[in-house]
Amino acid sequence: MKLIQLTIKGISYSETQTGAYALILKEAKGDRRLPIIIGGFEAQSVAIALEKELKPKRPLTHDLFKNFAERFNIYVKQVIIHKLVDGVFYSSLICERDKIEEIIDARTSDAIAMALRFNAPIFVYDSILIQAGFTSEEISKDDGDKIEDNWIKSFVEEQSKQKELPDDLKKLSLSKLKTLLNKLVNLEDYEKAVKIRDEISKRESNK
Repeated sequence: MKLIQLTIKGISYSETQTGAYALILKEAKGDRRLPIIIGGFEAQSVAIALEKELKPKRPLTHDLFKNFAERFNIYVKQVIIHKLVDGVFYSSLICERDKIEEIIDARTSDAIAMALRFNAPIFVYDSILIQAGFTSEEISKDDGDKIEDNWIKSFVEEQSKQKELPDDLKKLSLSKLKTLLNKLVNLEDYEKAVKIRDEISKRESNK
């Protein structure tokens, strides 16, 4: 399968969906973009790595991991986004220590945050880019950047709505709660998943 190198085009924020961000990756030798929904913490970590002049007083989690890895001569060689299932991207960190290569599973947002800190290239399989990517020409043939930016913001909002919780969880049946819990876990939205889990536990303990 063909690997395509990506660069980071930027981070888009949804004004209507609080805490919703899209990390926009761009084909290094082409026009295709790949939007990936990430959380606020991950967006902050990526943004700090992109802005070289921004240096936190204390190391963030990804900075700590980099310091730890370097202390033991472990280096991230590259990141590969290798799978897309139900809107969730799966990635691997290709690491090396003493000329021995290891592959470590990682969330895509974490993998990219680490790639930036190690100046490691980011790749995706072409099949994933075909499935989930887009081009400016596909959105509009004129008024390029403005139209693209609006499209991305709409994309962020639509994706974020999939993670929204009903106003009243008590109205949902136990089976629907369990289905929603599995969906949120698959989408890696663990904060909302905990709320669903607590509601399920409360009902099952009252049986």
